[in-house]
Amino acid sequence: MVTSLKAPKATRRAAAMAFDGPVPVRLDQLDRVDAPPVGKRQASSSELRVGILLWPGFPLLSLAGLCDGLRHAADIGDQSRQVRCSWAILGHPGDSVVASCNARVQTGLPLSAPRNFDYVAVIGGLLPQLNEMNPQFPAFLREVAQAGTPLMGICTGSFVLARLGLLNGHAPCIHPYHVDDWKAAHPDLPFETDSHYAISHDRITCPGGVSIVELVTELVRQHCGADRAAKVVHQMTVTSTGAGTHIGRRHALGYHSSDHEKLRKALVLMEKNIATPLEIAVLARLVNSSSRQLERVFLAETGCTPSEQYRRLRLKYARYLLTTTDLPILTIAVESGFSDSSHFIRHFQLMYGMPPGRLRKAIQPPPAVTAGPPQGG
Repeated sequence: MVTSLKAPKATRRAAAMAFDGPVPVRLDQLDRVDAPPVGKRQASSSELRVGILLWPGFPLLSLAGLCDGLRHAADIGDQSRQVRCSWAILGHPGDSVVASCNARVQTGLPLSAPRNFDYVAVIGGLLPQLNEMNPQFPAFLREVAQAGTPLMGICTGSFVLARLGLLNGHAPCIHPYHVDDWKAAHPDLPFETDSHYAISHDRITCPGGVSIVELVTELVRQHCGADRAAKVVHQMTVTSTGAGTHIGRRHALGYHSSDHEKLRKALVLMEKNIATPLEIAVLARLVNSSSRQLERVFLAETGCTPSEQYRRLRLKYARYLLTTTDLPILTIAVESGFSDSSHFIRHFQLMYGMPPGRLRKAIQPPPAVTAGPPQGG
């Protein structure tokens, strides 16, 4: 964690959100159906995909904060399915890595092609153990960097990236505790200590501790939207009073109004009540506001009314059902809180530029071509 709450000085950069293939299936791309695909990606319905490398003696809080933030953003309610976000601990399947607190974490997936991830995160361990690693990790990280996939150095993961020559030109965010260690190991490399994280080009660094919550919330906001980021903050840092905590909520969510707490709570309530939407007056009462006050907050912070934001959230959920299930359009309409399919179709087309049936047909893979029996001759 860091001792300052100042916002990062490094320039923010939205990570690559494009894919390759005959049909687009990335959910966030459907928000901008006219956006041209960029780069090489395997088709996936997840909007944010993170591969994780663990070094011996890694801090368990950094791993838990990263995974739990993604988990809360990934699904509706508390179901914890890897839907809108996905993550995996990489290495040799069946191996395990021991954290600094002696907890043992098992590797889930083998090292795979960098195009499978939006980010690859390195969670470093105790400094004396940085040389104790899977011998395949250095080559894999260089391959990831060569492919242009952003690398994250978490805690002493910045030391790992620097040792591999993968931080040249980047000023990592270092925990104040490790400043002397950094100066001794990398005297010619700049660094900073007064931020929760630093995002610069295709490198992201974070000193670990509670700052990982700030970082994962920002990544969720960039890839999945403010409603997902609001849920991460609500689930991981909410308090029963309006007092602030050590987590910079406003910065993480991008809401700067003093009334943002009501906005955040309203967004979470909207998500919890998709199939049977709440009336805005009821929603306002639940967050200790009036309908007029809540509307002013939403207009100031999101540019739309609570009703419009609620409908967008329900349409995003409908889009997920449309692209990941075989449910009939009418069922999807009902599950998304629309009273009839014609009402649903009209709003869906307004938001995504095409009716739901056409979108479903567009993302379906072409039928496999089966070769006929060999012909004699």
